[in-house]
Amino acid sequence: MAITYPVSFPASIGFANLNIRARTVVGVNASPFTGQQQVYKHQGQWWEAEVSLPPMKRADAEQVIAFLLKMNGQYGTFLLGDKANPSTRGVGTGTPLVNGASQTGDELITDGWTISTTGILKAGDWIQLGSGSTTRLYKVLDDVNSDGSGNATINIFPNLRSSPDDDAALTVSNTQGLWRLVSNETEYSIDNMSIYGMTFACAEAL
Repeated sequence: MAITYPVSFPASIGFANLNIRARTVVGVNASPFTGQQQVYKHQGQWWEAEVSLPPMKRADAEQVIAFLLKMNGQYGTFLLGDKANPSTRGVGTGTPLVNGASQTGDELITDGWTISTTGILKAGDWIQLGSGSTTRLYKVLDDVNSDGSGNATINIFPNLRSSPDDDAALTVSNTQGLWRLVSNETEYSIDNMSIYGMTFACAEAL
C-alpha cells in the first residue's frame, strides 16, 4: 500500500524536549560611514523544530523509527504540534471561522467566537488553519477580545501562507503544523540495556 502524506506522528509518544524556532528573512544594510541602516522585510517566515524523544524500549521506539523511515528523508510530510501546550491560554470558545476571503498578511479577521469575551485568545496561543496537506500553524501575537457579534481580529506569525476561504474553520486545541525532515538521514541509538534514543530536526513544509 502506498504511503499517503502527510503522516501523523505517533500519538502515544511524548517529547523529552521540543525546541521551536521562528525564522524570518530580513535584510539589513548599514552605511560604513554613518551607521544608518536600511531594513527590508522579505516574505520568508517559517517554523523550524528539533525534537528529542525520551528513552524508549523497542515497542515504542519502533513506532517512531517506522514513522521516520516513511518520510524517506526530506520527501514526505507529517503533522506535528506542541504537545506541551495542547490548549489555549485564552477562553477559546465558540465556533471560530475565517471572516472574509482573500485575506493576506499577518492579520486574520475571524468570527463565530463567544460574543463580548475578553481574552478569547491570549498572546502565544496556537491556531491552525486547514487540514491534511493544507495544514498551517500560526502563533497569536497579541491578546484578542471578541466583540458583541463574536468578531475578532488576530495578529499572527507567520504571515498567511495562502488566502483561506471565507468560513474556513479555525482549530484552537491540539493544533498541528505541516512539517518535513531537514535531513535525508535517519539515525537512532540503542544502548546495552536495549534502550533507544533518537532526535530529529524538521522545518515547516512550504
